[in-house]
Amino acid sequence: MPTVEVTLPDELLTEFEQLVAEEFVTEEQAVEDLLTMGIDAYNVNIVDDSQPGDDIIEGAENNLFDTATDPGGIEDDRL
Repeated sequence: MPTVEVTLPDELLTEFEQLVAEEFVTEEQAVEDLLTMGIDAYNVNIVDDSQPGDDIIEGAENNLFDTATDPGGIEDDRL
């Protein structure tokens, strides 16, 4: 198995050491599991068939009204 050397800031190293102590048996297991989870999360394929602006167009369609029919007089709009 290849060996990798990583330089971490002190704060991140402290968090890593605490995580190893609480969740993992060894540092090697922690590194392997965390890297695997990170790579899996990074390689997520998001399928989005919508086009940019579709949600705006759909929202605008709900605000339209038919002007081909008689819109009524101004008196009809008063309370």
